[in-house]
Amino acid sequence: MDDSAGGAEVAVSPSGGVPAASGRVLSGPVLSGPAPARTPHQLADLLRRAGAAAGLPERMIEELGATTAAWLQGERRSSPATQAGYIREVAWWISWVIVRGVDPTDASHVEADLYAAALRAQGLKDATRARRLSAVSSWYAYLHRAGAATRNPFGAGMERPRVSQYSTTRGISADDMERMLAYAQVRESKRTFALLALMFSTGCRVGSVTETTAGGLGHDSGHRTIDLPVKGGATKRFVLPPLASEAVDAYLGERGAVRPEEPLFATRTGRHVDQPYVFRLVRRIAAAAGVRGADRLSPHSIRHGVATVLLDGHALHVVQDFLGHANPATTRRYDDDRESLHRSPAYNLGQALGAGVARHRSRYESGE
Repeated sequence: MDDSAGGAEVAVSPSGGVPAASGRVLSGPVLSGPAPARTPHQLADLLRRAGAAAGLPERMIEELGATTAAWLQGERRSSPATQAGYIREVAWWISWVIVRGVDPTDASHVEADLYAAALRAQGLKDATRARRLSAVSSWYAYLHRAGAATRNPFGAGMERPRVSQYSTTRGISADDMERMLAYAQVRESKRTFALLALMFSTGCRVGSVTETTAGGLGHDSGHRTIDLPVKGGATKRFVLPPLASEAVDAYLGERGAVRPEEPLFATRTGRHVDQPYVFRLVRRIAAAAGVRGADRLSPHSIRHGVATVLLDGHALHVVQDFLGHANPATTRRYDDDRESLHRSPAYNLGQALGAGVARHRSRYESGE
């Protein structure tokens, strides 16, 4: 495709079709759902298919795969979770060029713009589209520098979605967090208090709570820890401060013998609690504890609140590591060795929340 296709109006199919500069709608891949590749091996297979479809000689296909593998080992992609995120985002573009019959080493600026338009047409959020375009731009910048691509079609001059610098999540204050924990400790089940104590002490995503098992609990370097599932199918080890570890132990003591493979937070039938349940639980406890705007809260509000509390006293990079952020535009190289446990802010967080819980307990014990 020639870069000088001009300013012709494009047409976009609402069902996922690909816009063409001529105004007609061409068939194209669906750009949502499970990613076409999630591992380095899967991405390598996808690249080989793209190269073969474009008629590239075997030597160029091998070079493309080797250069991509080197790019994945870069500083910004040294974390397995971050690397997995980049792989998913680049895989969407590779699936596009396969269907479109485009040489991935010689894609034009117009082709990149058509891809961006297709992402928008399929209803993807601005942040999702911006992340995908950023990841592919990083890949092409490396390929171009290494001589494996003619240009970076996603580079300078490309119009990107504007993403608000402000979070739309309804946050909660430290006092709100303390009220919710105090109320749950006095008036709710041991499971409810343990679940909330874990979320407030780790700032984890709701999926981590609903998917974790009892076998994730353990000790490491003198710390009580828990391994929680995180994005990308990986796990991340968190310190459990006394506030959370004691709550979890009390809950498990009430349940009796629990096998490692069983859900840490289980229903009466022994299944994992689900995300809608946690969503309703957060709002119910917040309302009962007198938190304003409780009807607008979500499990992510807890994560938002934890980040806010920690940023008031901890370096940005420490908080990013603690929360496991993997945004390609902001993430830094993760410190994977055990020193990250010693530096964990969880103890400070647990101590602060524990003091607040003690301060608020009396109002619920006295029936206020």
